[in-house]
Amino acid sequence: MSQERMLAAVDAAADELIEISRDIHAHPELAFEEYHAAGRLTDAMAARGLDVARGAYGLPTAFEVEFGSGDGPCVALLAEYDALPGIGHACGHNLIATAALGAAFALQALGSALPGRVRLLGTPAEEKGGGKELMARAGAFDGVDAALMIHPSGINLVTMPCLCYADVRVVYHGRSAHASAMPHKGINALDGLLLAYQAISNLRQHIRGTERIHGIVTDGGQAPNIVPDRAEGEFYVRAATAAHLEALKPRVQACFEAGAKGSGCELELFWGDVDYLDLNTNWPLAGRFQQHAEALGREFFPLEKLGVGGAGSTDMGNVSQRVPSIHPMLAAAPRNVVIHHPDFARYAGSEMGDAAALDGARTLALTAYDFLAEADLRAEVVKAFRVAKGLA
Repeated sequence: MSQERMLAAVDAAADELIEISRDIHAHPELAFEEYHAAGRLTDAMAARGLDVARGAYGLPTAFEVEFGSGDGPCVALLAEYDALPGIGHACGHNLIATAALGAAFALQALGSALPGRVRLLGTPAEEKGGGKELMARAGAFDGVDAALMIHPSGINLVTMPCLCYADVRVVYHGRSAHASAMPHKGINALDGLLLAYQAISNLRQHIRGTERIHGIVTDGGQAPNIVPDRAEGEFYVRAATAAHLEALKPRVQACFEAGAKGSGCELELFWGDVDYLDLNTNWPLAGRFQQHAEALGREFFPLEKLGVGGAGSTDMGNVSQRVPSIHPMLAAAPRNVVIHHPDFARYAGSEMGDAAALDGARTLALTAYDFLAEADLRAEVVKAFRVAKGLA
C-alpha cells in the first residue's frame, strides 16, 4: 500500500517536477553560485508545509529539510544542482536535484505511516569544491543511517565507476621584459608552467592505468612581445584509492617544482581543501535500488563489461566513507552520449532526461522506504558497510 502511495505521489507531482528540472536546466550556475536552483528547490518544499533551512551548514546555496518520526532510522536524499563552465548541465545535475525532490515528495505523502526520518540535503559544488565534504565536516550527516542519490548517464548502472581526485592550482612568477629588445632581462613564467606540463606528460607513462593527471593553462601572459611575468594553471590528479592518490600527489608536485627550477621562476602551489574519495558502494542497498528500477522497466548494464577506464569522481565518495551510500546511474541519454559533453546537456533538458528524473524519484523513494521499514535490510546494510571499512 505504501509503495502505491509513493508512486502515485510522484505521478501527481510529475508536471511540477519536470518544470523545476527544466527551469534549473535553463539557468545553469557554477559551484557555490547555485542561488536560482536552491531557491526553486527550497520554495517547492516550503510550499508543501515543510521547514526549510536555507544556507545550511555554512554554505549559502546549501539547504536541509527533515521530516518524519523522530525516533526512527534516518535516510538522507542528496540533491546536486551545479553546472559546468561553458556547457551548462552537461552532467545532468538538474535531474539529480529533481529526483531527490520527487523522492522527498513521495515519502512525505506517507505522513504518519513513514517509518523513520528523511533528510533532504541540497549539496552545492559537486563539480568543483566538494560541497558534500564541507557539509559533512559541519555535521550534515550526523545521525544519518544511509545516504542515497542517483546520477544520470548514457546507460543504467547500479553504481558509478569512481576515482579519487585532488585539484591543484599553480602560479609561476617571473620577470617581465621586452621579448625582442631585452629578452635576457626577463624570466619567463610561462616557460616554468610549460616545463612542468611536459614533465607531467612524461610522468603519465609511469603511473597506474587507473590514475589520471590533466590540466589547463588559465593564464599564459598578456602579449607575445612581453615576457610573461606570471603564468597560472589548474590541474586534476586522480587515482583509484585514497592511498594511491596520496602517493601520486608528491610526484606531481615535483613536476611543478622542476618547472620552477628549470625556468628560474618562483612557484606558488595550492592544493584544494577537499580531496574526493573513492565510492564505497553499499551493495545490499544498491541491489534493492536495482530491483525497483528493473520493476519500472530499466535494464542495467553489467559492471564487469565496462572495462578499464571511463571513471569519474564525485564527492559522494566522501559521504560513502562515512555512512552506507549508493550512487546508481540512470540512463538519461542514448548510450553513445557521454556526460560532460554538450550533447548530454541537451538530453538533460529533454523528455528522456525527464523520464530519468521521475524514475529516479520513484526508485529512491522505494529504496529509502525499504531501508526505513525493514530491520533485516538495515542489518545487511550495516554489516556490508562495516566489512567494506574493515571493521568486521
